[in-house]
Amino acid sequence: MKILVINAGSTSLKYQLIDSDTEAVLAKGLCERIGAGGHLKYDSSKTGEKKEKDIDMPDHGVALKAVIDVLISPEDGAVASLDEIDAVGHRVVHGGEYFDKTVLVTDEVIAKIEEISDLAPLHNPANLLGIRACQKLMPTTPQCVTFDTAFHQTMPEKAFLYGIPYSYYENYKIRRYGFHGTSHSYVSKKAFTHLDKPVEDTKVIVCHLGGGASITAVKGGKSVDTSMGLTPLEGLVMGTRSGSIDPAVVQFIADKEKLSVDEVLTILNKKSGLLGLSGKSSDCRDIDAGRDAGDKRCEIAFQAFVYSAVKLIGAYAAAMNGVDLIAFTAGIGENDSKIRESILDYFDYLGVKYDKALNDSTHGDEVEIQTADSKVKVVVIPTNEELTIARETLDIVK
Repeated sequence: MKILVINAGSTSLKYQLIDSDTEAVLAKGLCERIGAGGHLKYDSSKTGEKKEKDIDMPDHGVALKAVIDVLISPEDGAVASLDEIDAVGHRVVHGGEYFDKTVLVTDEVIAKIEEISDLAPLHNPANLLGIRACQKLMPTTPQCVTFDTAFHQTMPEKAFLYGIPYSYYENYKIRRYGFHGTSHSYVSKKAFTHLDKPVEDTKVIVCHLGGGASITAVKGGKSVDTSMGLTPLEGLVMGTRSGSIDPAVVQFIADKEKLSVDEVLTILNKKSGLLGLSGKSSDCRDIDAGRDAGDKRCEIAFQAFVYSAVKLIGAYAAAMNGVDLIAFTAGIGENDSKIRESILDYFDYLGVKYDKALNDSTHGDEVEIQTADSKVKVVVIPTNEELTIARETLDIVK
């Protein structure tokens, strides 16, 4: 079967066409600046050549039409017609408490996604635009949705409830939901293959470190705690997000700067983290370069990012009463050996030992980097959220 995977953002739309039999990527690309011009980047399925062009994209429907035109193009296309696409899998950020697995799109599912859009106001409405655009262009093709929050629905109440009046949970469902669930699910399943024990006996910590970053404790194959909360703002210091802070900071900044709560939250989401601390960039590559050049604030940003990860890994090792394997994934986790080294250096007390030369030479490959006498395995595992969505979509439509 050929499965089209759609990841719609507020002004973007990423796609991959995946052959479920071989799990090969037949086509992929990205629509950018939807509603503000429009730009399409894609790999030609015929030649492999990377191409891009400006296309007016006033909305997601037009953007998806541009994607379809490329997919069936005689020059670059992967299929002759839309009839060759057997199903569509959509990424939806927030599933609330309604969804703990991938589901077939129905009117009831769409209504539930709309109902909880206030939990992800920047993401869920955009995800719905992608779903509706596909329904219009491909009305007879089955559509499925995979939720970022679904993997974390196995967390116990002691992990997902906040220490606030219980009525806020009862009335508004304010709780920890967690994100990057598709990535954590994929990587943890890969991690189990590196352990010589039944999945139900495993204790794995997955570090999804990218521009957005989160860490998850996976015990017995299930998420038991994760660092992101009601929104993706909680947890680690990230590229532009502050991560966890004293909630009173919001009021304090608002009072001092004469700002609204919304304006302060914009600062915490878009102007903080590595960018805010360094004053230079949200990109770890730039932070690393700044450190090498002796920039003190880049050094501070680097150390704050590392320390926030270290505290969470240590907390989750304690929560699970041990850890068998620590996995690094996503853009930073897979490619930044300095970050991995600086994090791992904190865990002598757990018996973590790693091969420095192997760590330094590993960039985006799946590889174990621990030494033979390490008590904990350390594995770099490239994530593949699109493949996970395709697999789960296949399970549903079959």
